[in-house]
Amino acid sequence: MSVQPQAVSEKTRRILQDLGLTDYEIKGYVSLLAHPGVQASEVSKDSDVPVSKIYEVLGNLERKGWVESQHSRPTRYFPKSPSTALQALRFRMEAELKSNEDHLLSELMPLYEMREIQERPDIWIIRGDYNIIAKVTESIDRCKRELLVVIPPALNSVIDLVVPALTNVKTAGVNVRILMSGEVNERSVSKIASLAELRFKDNMFGGGVIIDATEVILLLGRSSGNREALAIWSDHAGLASFAKNYFEFLWTEAQPKSKAAVP
Repeated sequence: MSVQPQAVSEKTRRILQDLGLTDYEIKGYVSLLAHPGVQASEVSKDSDVPVSKIYEVLGNLERKGWVESQHSRPTRYFPKSPSTALQALRFRMEAELKSNEDHLLSELMPLYEMREIQERPDIWIIRGDYNIIAKVTESIDRCKRELLVVIPPALNSVIDLVVPALTNVKTAGVNVRILMSGEVNERSVSKIASLAELRFKDNMFGGGVIIDATEVILLLGRSSGNREALAIWSDHAGLASFAKNYFEFLWTEAQPKSKAAVP
């Protein structure tokens, strides 16, 4: 019994489309998962991809790394494992991004930084975990002198994502101080113990990042009934100064050691 493309969930189909596969390519790949080593005509019959399109579809799948062909007479096609195909896709995307990054930044960043002709608000709302992490990392990368960070319990899971940025600024000689909740595990502490001066304070519900006392990101977490994380970014001098003063107040009340032992 053949496995029809309808057996793939709608979510999987959307993900494959987001990864660059067309509907015909998805049908062809799913058909080959069920019947590897067949001819193009058999893939066409099983997947309902028109014969006039099947060679183009299989060629595209091979070029994109999802299928390989056995150059026999007639040619037979085999699916690559999803893990292999996704790993190859990741390498291609990273290589493409790296090759384009320098060009785009050299041309677009000067336009963004033309603040004398740019009008923008002093405050931005940032929504979504990945957008927030990207903004935090971008801001940390700009830090030249002093970085102050407050990590409440709900945000301990993001430590891994900001360690590379913390490492860079620490290497550059930036003074880094981090406040964490007393309810923190040893693994979390060990990751940043060598990158910052640490203190610990219980009952911290909010979080934030203060860059050179001129830029601040307030991490608001998730409101009741809202699954989307929120943060506020601002380079308003008054807000950044207030955030720094509040950090210093918390710092004086915090302890240099936590319930979690630092290795």
